[in-house]
Amino acid sequence: MVTRQYTTLTAILRCCFVLCLCGKVLAQIRYSIAEESIQGSVVGNIAKDLGLDVNKLKERRFRIVSGSKDGFLQINQDNGALIVSGNIDREELCEKNNVCTVNLKTVAENPLEIHYIEVEIADINDNSPVFPVRQKYLEISENAVPQSTRLPLDAARDLDAGANSLHKYILSPNNHFELEVKTREEDKIPFLILKKQLDREQKPQMNLTLTAYDGGKPERYGSVNITITVVDINDNAPVFDRQVYTVTLEENIEFGSSVVKLHATDLDEGANGQVVYAFDKSLMSKAFDKFEINYNTGEITVKGSIDFEEQRVYEIDIQASDKGQVPLTGHCSIIINIKDVNDNAPEIDVTSLSTEILEDSNAGTAISLISVSDRDSGENSMVICSLTDDISFELKPSFQKSMYSLVTKGLLDREIVSIYTVTIMCKDRGEPSLSSQKTIQVKIADVNDNSPMFTQNPFNFYISENNTPGTSIFSISASDIDQNENAHISYHILKAEGHQTNIVSYLNVNSEDGNANVYALKSFDFETTKMFQFHIVASDSGTPSLSSNVTVNVFILDQNDNVPVILYPVSANGSAEGVEEIPRNVNAGHLVTKVRAYDVDIGYNGWLLFSLQEVSDHSLFALDRYTGQIRTLRPFTETDEAEHKLVILVKDNGNVSLSATATVIIKLVEPKEAFAASDVKNTVKEEEENNVTFYLIITLGSVSFLFIISIIMLIVMQCSKSTDYSSKYLQDTNYDGTLCNSIQYRSGNKQYMLVGPRMSIGSTLVSGSNGSTLVIPDRRRRASGEVRKSARLCSIFFV
Repeated sequence: MVTRQYTTLTAILRCCFVLCLCGKVLAQIRYSIAEESIQGSVVGNIAKDLGLDVNKLKERRFRIVSGSKDGFLQINQDNGALIVSGNIDREELCEKNNVCTVNLKTVAENPLEIHYIEVEIADINDNSPVFPVRQKYLEISENAVPQSTRLPLDAARDLDAGANSLHKYILSPNNHFELEVKTREEDKIPFLILKKQLDREQKPQMNLTLTAYDGGKPERYGSVNITITVVDINDNAPVFDRQVYTVTLEENIEFGSSVVKLHATDLDEGANGQVVYAFDKSLMSKAFDKFEINYNTGEITVKGSIDFEEQRVYEIDIQASDKGQVPLTGHCSIIINIKDVNDNAPEIDVTSLSTEILEDSNAGTAISLISVSDRDSGENSMVICSLTDDISFELKPSFQKSMYSLVTKGLLDREIVSIYTVTIMCKDRGEPSLSSQKTIQVKIADVNDNSPMFTQNPFNFYISENNTPGTSIFSISASDIDQNENAHISYHILKAEGHQTNIVSYLNVNSEDGNANVYALKSFDFETTKMFQFHIVASDSGTPSLSSNVTVNVFILDQNDNVPVILYPVSANGSAEGVEEIPRNVNAGHLVTKVRAYDVDIGYNGWLLFSLQEVSDHSLFALDRYTGQIRTLRPFTETDEAEHKLVILVKDNGNVSLSATATVIIKLVEPKEAFAASDVKNTVKEEEENNVTFYLIITLGSVSFLFIISIIMLIVMQCSKSTDYSSKYLQDTNYDGTLCNSIQYRSGNKQYMLVGPRMSIGSTLVSGSNGSTLVIPDRRRRASGEVRKSARLCSIFFV
């Protein structure tokens, strides 16, 4: 005991030394308040009693740091008053203690001052004395010696203290017994003292009433009925070896473990000397649920869970009784001290401040408050917490003991991680250490921080001319990695500038299904527009809205929608018809005339072929299918007719071929007439040809200029993607990528060259295909040494 007091005194001196270094320790203040006081009752004004400035209490943060169990006392930060904040039950706080005090440790900061406040809880008379049983049965030998016979009775219990506790016992009036009260520690134990010899034959049984009164005003009481049976003599009670046994027991000891073995002796013989053991249940105790005693041997063993955190000391009264007809009993006490072991893992309590956190929250934003407790004591109750994973969060200790806050330590991005699983690990400092963990989910709320994105830029689309107005010509889409409204995309066409304005005004975009479906409100004509460009803007529905745009290039593909136009011969009524006069003496292979025609379409659609649909004599004339030249096959004879009619069919090579016809009348004249007519005719013909050639040059030049501009734009776009000159054409199934292809053939003693698109006969260009994207490298053009004509010129034959 002396060693323990010395250790405690040393610890107090050390604490005082540390406190003197850190701050100022002031004298202790004492207050008193009655139990069951209403909440808000003022115990005393600490600030005034300590001489503190009440006006500066908020700046100094004056608070209770320890000692207020369950927080039933607190300090009013406005005036420094110590007030009741919860129910105060003295019997629960102090149990058997007469003087119930609560020691508070308070701290005032700026500067640091530590004050110790002692609050005495005054008792009120709210409990009556209670006996453990309502009826007590006693047996006493008839030869019991007056004044020496003492019968212990069950003591009454009163939970109150001081004057309100058990004050006195009063025994009902009788002739044989008187009452004696023995005080042991805090208990008043009543004894019946025999004052007059008993005579079982006169009175074998007596009924008495024992009443217990407390000292309250008004006083409370409780009573027990005592039935005394007089029996024959058994005059020796069992006696224990010691009156008090003290043992130490570790908590969580196994059931059935031995605590102590008691021993009592009885000088009587036979049944009167046989001793049995039992708990004395005159005093209520929780120990009866934790321990049991062997009826015959007196060995006490563990039968329930022993928990240091539940109760640290057990005090049990044991009685030894003999087996005489009137059993006599002896009593002893056993004090069992419980030793703490580290058997409680830390308990974690998480209070979430919000269910979600925005992804653009600043570092240091608090998410949850974590409090941790450990029911053990000493080192076993000291807990340290940490996060198990290295994530975008961290634990920050609070100024309060065992309190932490979970805060962000870096930037969050919902598009990378939308939900974080945070595991909090807490370990105590016991040996071995115990730990517990708690997992919480932190959801990241989306903010509109991502613009819609297109899969590529620019988009190239190919549509055939003569499309149906009001139908969709193509569809594109953008994606947004945000969420909900921030990812809902709408589309609109950016207002065009310059010459594209009229074309874009006929376009409309529908974005109901999430895609940008572009509709054309009019048909396109390849001969008018080869390509056009516009921009589509994709906007999300966030606040503020974010957007991006994409360039769309639309290329118009030619269709065979133009009939060949015959330049020669032409008549006024619209039918192609001409008259040619030739001498009869011309040789075979003589050029009679040439049918001239063109088609404003390009490629195969503009590649013209000539054929004889009708001829008066197949042996006289031949038509070159590529050039349209009419030549003689043999010299004329006298028997040949003087006039011949040739019907020429001119058709293009489109999938659905379009054609026109021309009629040539050939008249045979004598050589002299032919020469004269030839001069006049050549003069007129030269004038007509000059006029026709002039208009044809203007037309072809305009078309060529537009086509060359389209080709240059296409070359620039393709060159921006790749610098490889070896192959800049994405091949289709039937299109090998060459703009024009030359075909050489001979007819008689002359050589012809046909220039046209390089395709397989019957091939088509499909709308929307990338196969018709065409770029001509600069070095190829330099190597050819000639100016490339438009696709329309590719259908013209050169001799």
